[in-house]
Amino acid sequence: MKKGLLIILSGPSGVGKGTIREYLMKDDTVNLKYSISMTTRSPREGEVNGRDYFFVTHEEFLDALKNHKLLEHAKFVDNYYGTPKDYVEKLRNEGKNILLEIETKGAKQVIDKMHSDDEISIFLVPPSLEELEKRIRGRKTESDEVIKKRLAKAKRELKKEVLYDYVVVNDTPKNAAERIIQIIQSRLKKNEIN
Repeated sequence: MKKGLLIILSGPSGVGKGTIREYLMKDDTVNLKYSISMTTRSPREGEVNGRDYFFVTHEEFLDALKNHKLLEHAKFVDNYYGTPKDYVEKLRNEGKNILLEIETKGAKQVIDKMHSDDEISIFLVPPSLEELEKRIRGRKTESDEVIKKRLAKAKRELKKEVLYDYVVVNDTPKNAAERIIQIIQSRLKKNEIN
């Protein structure tokens, strides 16, 4: 069995990574499995432990970090996020194409370790900073202070698009997802030939 692809989907907070992921997961042609991240933040309404994230304590997260059990990790707005290494490798060895939906700091850590055609990095960008602010405010889940922090961070993160294999504009989630599916299908075809 051929090892599955590792697909990094990254971009600034509020750009629509979660919405795009939902579209991607519905497309059977790319055989995707979502890699669940570990986090110390509290669940948002509707989020489920083991489906959306592995929700853990700060102590549990730091223990996993100390024992090199994370592919990547980041701290954002006083919470930790990371990708469990064993979970991802188990799924890839089963032939699943793994989608990592992660922030830019964590994505850079994984990109720096990438060495093969079995890995793709995709940076999702908003049509404009104004549209990004509108999306973040539309969530109505965070204070004005947190929103300002997210927007300041987004401006810095947008400069990192050069690190990625592909940059996709999220003009509409459906269009962006279709472009990403084409990228994945193209890589799968290329790997079948090689």
